[in-house]
Amino acid sequence: MDKYIASVSFGKDSLAMLLMLIEKRYKLDEVVFYDTGMEFQAIYDTRDRIKQLLEKKNIKYTELQPKEPFLYKMLEKEVHKRDGTIQYGYGICGGRCRWGTSEKNNTISKYLKSQYRQDYREYIGIAADETKRIEKERTEHKLLPLVDWNMTEKKCLEYCYSKGFEWKESYKENDIRLYDILDRVSCWCCGNKNNKEIENMFLYLPQYWRQNIELLKKIIDKNKQGVVVEKAKEKLKKYEEG
Repeated sequence: MDKYIASVSFGKDSLAMLLMLIEKRYKLDEVVFYDTGMEFQAIYDTRDRIKQLLEKKNIKYTELQPKEPFLYKMLEKEVHKRDGTIQYGYGICGGRCRWGTSEKNNTISKYLKSQYRQDYREYIGIAADETKRIEKERTEHKLLPLVDWNMTEKKCLEYCYSKGFEWKESYKENDIRLYDILDRVSCWCCGNKNNKEIENMFLYLPQYWRQNIELLKKIIDKNKQGVVVEKAKEKLKKYEEG
């Protein structure tokens, strides 16, 4: 008999999916979260709230981590390139070089196969308006309930807000809702953040903004040439401009 597992990042889409799976009484045996170690505190706060709910519902919770620490792979790992040179760390995770995302997907896949072989179905939190991802992700083992329910990204966020989940981060004496200032609440060091998001991090999330600058400088210091350095310099310029 197949086991049903929800892969949850605790962002708006996957959280909406999880809450609705429970609300609609769908079969759900386990919830899996892959922790990069680089998530916003609001993500961890949301996770902790959900863990209490899962315990009450007697739903298994599993937390996975990278085989090697995220920062080690970003800054330290020796990467032997085809031209014979050595690069230290994979650099920024984003764009075409989404090494963190690849490792996340591979780790979850290996875990599920090690536990259930082929006898599982994985709920994936892809919204109904993420057309390109829908075509890519729908497989025999992957279920896309948000698509079946016609839950767009906007609807997912509104649903989560209605359930009291707001992803707040402290700023001075106020709380900032991350989805008010960021298009996507991925890792705080994600290389895909656009100029608006970088500016808002400078204005409302200075602690993460400073940490990003420190990481980018380390990438540049470790590597004196190559694409990884050029990308870091380009992104650093955007962060320093605020």
